[in-house]
Amino acid sequence: MTTAPPAAPERARPDAAAASLGAPARCRRRLLVAAAAAALARPATHACAAVRTPTAAQMRGPFYPQTSPPDDDTDLTRVRGIDRAAEGVITDLDGQVFDADGRALAGVRVEIWQVDARGCYHHVGDAGGDDPDPAFQGFGRTETDAQGRWRFRTVRPVAYPGRVPHIHFAVTPRGGATFTTQMYLAGHPGNDADFVLNGVASADARAALQVALGPAARPGATLAGRFDITLGRTPPVAS
Repeated sequence: MTTAPPAAPERARPDAAAASLGAPARCRRRLLVAAAAAALARPATHACAAVRTPTAAQMRGPFYPQTSPPDDDTDLTRVRGIDRAAEGVITDLDGQVFDADGRALAGVRVEIWQVDARGCYHHVGDAGGDDPDPAFQGFGRTETDAQGRWRFRTVRPVAYPGRVPHIHFAVTPRGGATFTTQMYLAGHPGNDADFVLNGVASADARAALQVALGPAARPGATLAGRFDITLGRTPPVAS
């Protein structure tokens, strides 16, 4: 007598509740997977994309004003009581101050100082500055607006013995320490040999200190340039 082979076990059947939820649940899972994939495919958010490299710190130098000058506004090309503009190429500079997360910083004090078109600092300590341009202010200060913006009108800096053209900046956030750096003219042939600029080890950081000047849009100026400053944790430098 032949014994019948054992019957194959039946495939487990979902109960009624599971069966009723199976198709919608699978759809929900597919939707969740698709949403996750889409989120990964999207570009980085603004918060991630806004991270900025801090501006390189530079020495303050010896020619920061010892006392507050009579004129210290944002137009360095005009001095009260003198009926002409400063000598040199009138240049508009503007920019913004950010933190390392890309947030614009309001109420930051921004100060600049530089030589005039004759290569003289308006400072008693400048031994070579025996004939400064009296129509050049030499120093200016302002505060950033709600968008972290600042603006100055000055003259294009010139070289003097030992240094390429540059402008000193001192930036002081509310309740914070003063940060100093220097701005240079992009493409100047002496930049590669300047000992202060080349004290910055990173080529990218050196490039960020160099500003290309182009035609000015505002009346009264010939050239214009933009120099953004990012504050962050940077090594202190000797003054």
